[in-house]
Amino acid sequence: MNEKFRTEKDSLGEVRVPESALYGAQTQRAIDNFPISGQALPVEFIQAVVLIKKSAAQANCDLGLLSEEMTAAIVDACNSLSEEDYLRQFPVDVYQTGSGTSTNMNVNEVLAHIARRDSGLNISPNDHVNMGQSSNDVIPSAIHVSALLAVRDALLPALRHLHSALDEKAVSVEGVVKTGRTHLMDALPLTMSQEIGAWAAQVEHCRERIRGALPRLAQLAQGGTAIGTGLNAHPEFASLFAQKLSANSTHQFAPADNHLAAIASQDTAVELSGQLRVLAVAMMKIANDLRWMNSGPLAGLGEIELQALQPGSSIMPGKVNPVIAEAVAMVSARVMGNDVTIGVAGQSGNFQLNVMLPLIAHTLLESIGLLANSARLLADKAVTPFTVNEGNIERALSRNPILVTSLNPVIGYAKAAEIAKEAYRTGRPVLEVAKEMTDLGEDRLKTLLDPARLAIGGLIKDQE
Repeated sequence: MNEKFRTEKDSLGEVRVPESALYGAQTQRAIDNFPISGQALPVEFIQAVVLIKKSAAQANCDLGLLSEEMTAAIVDACNSLSEEDYLRQFPVDVYQTGSGTSTNMNVNEVLAHIARRDSGLNISPNDHVNMGQSSNDVIPSAIHVSALLAVRDALLPALRHLHSALDEKAVSVEGVVKTGRTHLMDALPLTMSQEIGAWAAQVEHCRERIRGALPRLAQLAQGGTAIGTGLNAHPEFASLFAQKLSANSTHQFAPADNHLAAIASQDTAVELSGQLRVLAVAMMKIANDLRWMNSGPLAGLGEIELQALQPGSSIMPGKVNPVIAEAVAMVSARVMGNDVTIGVAGQSGNFQLNVMLPLIAHTLLESIGLLANSARLLADKAVTPFTVNEGNIERALSRNPILVTSLNPVIGYAKAAEIAKEAYRTGRPVLEVAKEMTDLGEDRLKTLLDPARLAIGGLIKDQE
């Protein structure tokens, strides 16, 4: 089937555009100029730009700059976009002009086309849809809006879910005492509840850090226009726009306290990315702990059994792998790499404009989405369903020579070390060796070497 074309014009001349496209000449030029990755900016980002256009039209109407009829047509166009439109009508590559001008004009053209078609009014993408705006304040604002809404609506709820799953699991394994490990070597005992509780604390701290960035994400460059001086925007536009956007998004937004800084830098995006990196590090640690605890089941630790989700090998029958933990670890690696990308992009604010805005938008939203999805998977398919192999845990714990640490205050470090070495050498329980090498009675040793008591930091003074 042959594609039909129409001719569109911009300031550089005529361009052939597919007949089915809602966009115009500038979008088509960007499609032709940037055949780089085949990746368009995320739908959430385009939705944020559309939300900005809707709020800007409403603000300009209230200021008497845009007629009620044109405003209604633009607002209706914003509201009419379907999921298919978002996927098909905004194809500009991530790797484009660093200001994101191509994407801003893509949205302007699509909305103007729909508004003209449905209202019969002569609505211009530049003069009306883009009134009082510049790509240089729209795109930074859209980065903040899209990231904030993605964090609010997807990531923070996912982290609450993961934290809840960890808390519930910690309660369910309250009585299980196990060998702790430092340097991957046997260490003092702890309860499995304590171990999982530490993971829960990591997740909650990460959630608090990310939530702490939201007030700065809510401060927008919009109203600064090209470089932050506000030229061609009404003096009251920034504050009125923020009010309209707040109503349209159900989140309180405000003008940036310094529009020049908001346009020239992307420090808040870099900050949020850093907090996402911390979360990625925490999730990598949890995923790897689960993998180690699940390892074996015969030749590894075998402390827990993760849910069997799929065959683990195309050649080894019966093999099952910790696939969710591995997927989460890969997500974490990607997010850590994304943070480097955003850091490099963030320092590309040359004079009055950052010129890696589309890359920041794409990478930041990718990190948020990956972490939100993987947090829920980790909770539902790894943490909640795993079972505990108490027999394996008890066998390792009973033969752990490091239990001798509790004897330090009674017999001294040197003597305790002799007992530990003998227990390692012979493979015998430390209680049995300590009975032979000290004059402490069996009852006294059982008390001192009780793993459950040691797990809560207990210390019983020598009362001889």
